[in-house]
Amino acid sequence: MTGSKGLVVPSEYSQCRDLVTGALVHQLTDHPSINHATYFLQSSFSPDGQTMLFISNRTGSWQLFAVTGFPTGDIRQLTDGPAIHPFSPAFHPSGDRVFFVRGCSICWLRLDTLEEGCVIDFGGGSMGECSFDASGEWLVAAVKAAANRDGQSGLAVGRTDGTGWHVIPFPRTVIHPQFHPLDRSWIEFAGDPAPRMHRVRRDGTELECLYQHDNDQFVVHETFLGQTGQLLYTVWPQALRTMNWETREHRTIAAFNAWHITPNRAGTAVLCDTNHPDDGIFIVDVASGTRRLVCLSEATNGGSQWTKSRYALAADFAAAQNSGTSQRRSLSWMEMGIDTVYGPQWTHPHPSFSRDERSVVFTSDRTGSAQVYVADIPFN
Repeated sequence: MTGSKGLVVPSEYSQCRDLVTGALVHQLTDHPSINHATYFLQSSFSPDGQTMLFISNRTGSWQLFAVTGFPTGDIRQLTDGPAIHPFSPAFHPSGDRVFFVRGCSICWLRLDTLEEGCVIDFGGGSMGECSFDASGEWLVAAVKAAANRDGQSGLAVGRTDGTGWHVIPFPRTVIHPQFHPLDRSWIEFAGDPAPRMHRVRRDGTELECLYQHDNDQFVVHETFLGQTGQLLYTVWPQALRTMNWETREHRTIAAFNAWHITPNRAGTAVLCDTNHPDDGIFIVDVASGTRRLVCLSEATNGGSQWTKSRYALAADFAAAQNSGTSQRRSLSWMEMGIDTVYGPQWTHPHPSFSRDERSVVFTSDRTGSAQVYVADIPFN
């Protein structure tokens, strides 16, 4: 398929029932390419729930698409030209624009006109996904320097109108920076590999490690527990845990192999997939630790490191590269290239909630190629 911005193709919709729970599962894409919902830390749905974003390489490069008129509507191509970072698209809180990364720049796209603009361009290097503060005024993204304006790597922070941008240096790869939901002067981020959890003020002051641990404690997928201001993370593959932002007190919610995690807005429930074994996609009650199965993922869940309980070391990447099957990208495993250590990422479900939190979005390569699915929660 060759395509261009604005191209509309017929719906690829079908539906089935989950084999275990009977949940109604909507399949939104059906193209022999890689199709993936937006990253699990961002909602794939517009605020009104009528438009759902996904990324695909069906045109030969990573571009952004949308199902218009969810769930059975047509598919519209939103971007063309140079490839976008496949995990970067994020709806602005207003819902009228989508922000995404292309190269080492952050761009915006109007959904009604498909007009594009550039917020900030750092020149050479690469960037990870961008994340908003609650108001939508501020953005943060990981940046890795090559020849950018400051020659620095770390966190790029600035306003969505293009003003106030600066880089907060950090000596290791930065992953998943996020604004505190209750205090936008704070940013939490992960350092790769360990120790993971850090925080810093938006102005670059008060940088500190929140939790000291070594590579033998596999802390991953940290995020905020909804609007509570507390942190949520997994210690792979042992436990789903929280950490108090102020006291640093840790609590185990449930001891099982929770993997990618997404809380609801209230911070009372956590959506997660599982791996080794893949028992399906669950919703976990934060207070009791009780988990309920939504549906099976039936994804292949690639990545040799997920059979282990420690971070990949240089030797792990070297071994995979020597086998001719691994390629580590510039921003760790956030990229969607071939990587037998942590991916490929498109083989992972990465579940997230719909806006009304009555269904879950996930990706599965159950048919032989990665497609986008939405499962209605069967116990709402």
